Amino acid sequence: MPGSLTNLASRSGTYSKLPVKQPFESCCRQSGHDKMPVHAMVTHPPLMPAVRPDFRIPPPRLSPGVLAVVMLLHLSILALILTLPHATPPLAPPAPLYVRLIEPAAVQPEIAARPEQPQRPPPPRSMPTPPVPTAPPTPVQPKAEAVRAEHPPQPVEPVRPESMRPEPQPAPLPAPAPAPAQAAPPPVPVTQPRFNADYLDNPKPPYPSLSRRMGEEGEVRLRVHVDAAGHAQRVELYRSSGFPRLDQAAQDTVRQWRFIPARQGEQPIPAWVIVPIQFSLRS
Repeated sequence: MPGSLTNLASRSGTYSKLPVKQPFESCCRQSGHDKMPVHAMVTHPPLMPAVRPDFRIPPPRLSPGVLAVVMLLHLSILALILTLPHATPPLAPPAPLYVRLIEPAAVQPEIAARPEQPQRPPPPRSMPTPPVPTAPPTPVQPKAEAVRAEHPPQPVEPVRPESMRPEPQPAPLPAPAPAPAQAAPPPVPVTQPRFNADYLDNPKPPYPSLSRRMGEEGEVRLRVHVDAAGHAQRVELYRSSGFPRLDQAAQDTVRQWRFIPARQGEQPIPAWVIVPIQFSLRS
């Protein structure tokens, strides 16, 4: 009984006190004994739960000496690993590269396929012909006279000369008379410009004194363009005297001259004229 109660209490996990004295007293009273013996008095210790709710396993604690030994072991292993020579695989020398230049294949022209000639059938074998018996020669008879034609040819009538005459053609029309050409107007005479008229009063070029002392003389020809008003528009050296001082003196003087302009009919027109200037020491 007490064991069953203990097991029940341990299974339920509750803490309880079950007095055992009360059931034994009731049993003794029923049996007529007022008091029960002392050895029958059994007290059950208080039941404890199997596991306390606030129970925790304390973590293991290492002593400082153990930690120092473990650290020394780790450091020694690490130093051993670092001091060991690293075995590096030997580097293989690079294999030489061979380059081969491949020439492009020559393109051969396609040869046109020749048309196949049809095969000729073999000629048939000629069978030997039996010899032909030759007939005896017959005598040649003279030719018979030509058979006269049953219908003699009809005579051809001669063609009359009238039918061969050409047909008369109409007479050609006379060509129209050419129109009389209009007479071209007579050309209008053109007179050249003049510079030697007395009333123009053109001065002679001065003789340079240095040229006179050095004995320079000669003829200068100037090409002068005279406008319709009679003024010298342009003066060009046509032929030099051989001395630049004489040429320049002639050009400076002729630029100031007055001219009679060229005329075409009664109309004054511009034109060119050649003006000779003579420089002589004797004059």
